[in-house]
Amino acid sequence: MIRSVLPDDVVAVTFDELDLSDEAALAALHPVEAEQIGGAVVKRRVEFAAARACAREAMTRLGVPTGPIIRGGRGMPVWPAGVVGTLTHTDGLRAAALAPADRVRSLGLDVEPHGPLTEGVLDAVSLPEEAAWVRAARGEVGTVHWDRLLFTAKEATYKAWFPLTRRWLGFADAHITLTPTVVDDESATGVLRSRILVDPHAVDGGPDLVEFHGRWAVRDGYVASAIVLRHVDGR
Repeated sequence: MIRSVLPDDVVAVTFDELDLSDEAALAALHPVEAEQIGGAVVKRRVEFAAARACAREAMTRLGVPTGPIIRGGRGMPVWPAGVVGTLTHTDGLRAAALAPADRVRSLGLDVEPHGPLTEGVLDAVSLPEEAAWVRAARGEVGTVHWDRLLFTAKEATYKAWFPLTRRWLGFADAHITLTPTVVDDESATGVLRSRILVDPHAVDGGPDLVEFHGRWAVRDGYVASAIVLRHVDGR
């Protein structure tokens, strides 16, 4: 389902595709990676290792030498030169998506279980108009947990934003619009627009980050949102 929200020139790998156990993924960590995550609980270390195993397989498919993927500012992964990428992990699913930096400026991907947010969380992670839209959408299409979908779109926005700005982006700093394209009893797909409400200046030398566009999907018990930001020349 992750590939359904990404274009063909973005390589996506899920941990289920790899012939690896959690223990093998942990053993395959580079020493600097293992040191960074060494103090975490076992579940967090496994997620960290599994996502990086996916990323290294994606690098191989892109023809890029594999190496350590350390945590940088705000815990974001630091990618080797020539690559942009994004990691995601949730219960039962760990994945990475990578692309050549000369084709894609930034990537953001977030996957969550397709279930409702805990009571009260929607108002904490949304603008008032977004929360009102979610509540109205629930009444029209009850098969989609729109609150959880909104949350993944916010997370994907942040993941695409931070590498280009090195600045925090709060839940109230971007306005998300979700547009369904196909909805049935078992799945749904659509597009998203993320309008930035704070200083959009980027530090990578590219245009200001005024608006992001992406895709979302609900399928197989998960909801995913992805943003692929192209260079201004559209390569």
